Amino acid sequence: MNAPSSSSRQIAWPSVITVISAAILIGAEVFGAAFAGGWALAILIGLGDQGAHILQAVLFALGVLVMTAFIRAAQRVEPFTKRP
Repeated sequence: MNAPSSSSRQIAWPSVITVISAAILIGAEVFGAAFAGGWALAILIGLGDQGAHILQAVLFALGVLVMTAFIRAAQRVEPFTKRP
């Protein structure tokens, strides 16, 4: 008589923790590479300090896109919710 509704879902904590842990690791690499790469490319091209900061910001924005794509793909492989 008190059957659970078909839309009720539970959070799959092991999957959430796995994806968050991987995102932290990959995020550190992506954003570290954006910072260092922007600095190195600015020196190579001969840009000043402001040019380096702009290049780092552009690479940082690309890093945000990479991380968003990673989390979406990881969520398809490791769903965050499950049926009880």
